[in-house]
Amino acid sequence: MSWLDENPQIQNIRAATPDLNGQARGKRIPARFASKAEGGAVRLPLSALNLDMWGEDIDNSPLVFESGDPDGIMKPTERGFVPMPWLTTPAALLPLCAYHEDGAPFGGDPRHALANVVRRLESRGLTAVVATELEFYLADDSGSELQVPPSPGTSKRRLGSEILSLKALDIWDAFFTDLYDGCAAMDIPADSAISEAGPGQFEINLMHQSDPLKAADDAWFFKLLVTGLARKHGFAASFMAKPYPHASGNGMHTHFSLVDGEGRNIFDDGTERGSDALLHAIAGCLKALPGCGLVFAPHGPSYERMVPDAHAPTGICWAYENRTAAIRVPGGSPKARRIEHRVAGGDVNPYLSLAAILGAAVNGLEDAVDPVAPITGNAYDIALPQIPADWDSAIGAFESDHCVKRIFPDELVRNMVMTKRQEMRKLADLERSEILALYLDSV
Repeated sequence: MSWLDENPQIQNIRAATPDLNGQARGKRIPARFASKAEGGAVRLPLSALNLDMWGEDIDNSPLVFESGDPDGIMKPTERGFVPMPWLTTPAALLPLCAYHEDGAPFGGDPRHALANVVRRLESRGLTAVVATELEFYLADDSGSELQVPPSPGTSKRRLGSEILSLKALDIWDAFFTDLYDGCAAMDIPADSAISEAGPGQFEINLMHQSDPLKAADDAWFFKLLVTGLARKHGFAASFMAKPYPHASGNGMHTHFSLVDGEGRNIFDDGTERGSDALLHAIAGCLKALPGCGLVFAPHGPSYERMVPDAHAPTGICWAYENRTAAIRVPGGSPKARRIEHRVAGGDVNPYLSLAAILGAAVNGLEDAVDPVAPITGNAYDIALPQIPADWDSAIGAFESDHCVKRIFPDELVRNMVMTKRQEMRKLADLERSEILALYLDSV
């Protein structure tokens, strides 16, 4: 019996795939015709995975007029149907991957990019165990300026940061109850929620799992769920890197370890230092930071978060148990030795972000070079090489960096660069209010 047979309440489906910006692109299909989509009969122009934030074609893209704007074959991923609890009408999402007519994977598909990295790990007998921490704001965008939503019942706006406040969580109990119910329905392993440093800002951790593709799926689904449910509750939710100029930004921190075929964490050698493999993976992550800065800060507003003393790393460095560093090795039992990559903003495409992080770690294992010494103290007070601090520099670095070319297909790099340069031109003419409207709950 198929999933749809077991869920006869589903009236329609969304057959969709994430584009380079993480936007869902696809079709709405009545449930009675869903078997065709499930069988791989959905066709979409390959250029649909390479649209700008306005949903418009990229000027002079070889995917459009030069090649006749050909269709790709959109095949369902191994995830299958996933409920969409934020919609009033019972519906399901069928996530897709893009292939050429001859069956070859489309090189511009972000999920394929992560799958390529997973295969590189598998070729070394390794599996990545991955967890993500996602920060977001609940916001009222009904007026001329963004505000914290009025509290249910009192209509008062709580303007403080309220770090780790249970009261701040309990005020939004109805929303968080629906959110956790939605995560359970979508098989998203949502763990603890906390009130964060910004007004109306929260963080939810997704549990460690040994399938990076599922981890990326979960992060993508989670963002769709949070923003959809917020609108259902009468306000907005935003993963923008910096929705408020003077408040803390949103990040998506990633924790990972690497496990061999016998289930052994190769970062653990029983010491506080960690294994040579840990140090080599750290070296790879550090070396890739200049080129992969665009992946971790993909939008113009992303760079408002990448400033000193703003709880976002700016210097290329690593440390043990130090949250000012870009790469942190958390404390605790050596058996749980892992890397926390702290650079990505909440506005990233999760597939590209995990591909960049894990791909950089594989580069490091292949090169077997030790990193620079770990820092101590406040990274913002140390003279360090810097992650690209502006969009233009990040685009140029992504286009030319050797580490990037080892991680991502040439086609994806080209498409990403063309997309970001077009967005940079278009964004230059917009006011902040227009930029906020474009990105608020779309990233």
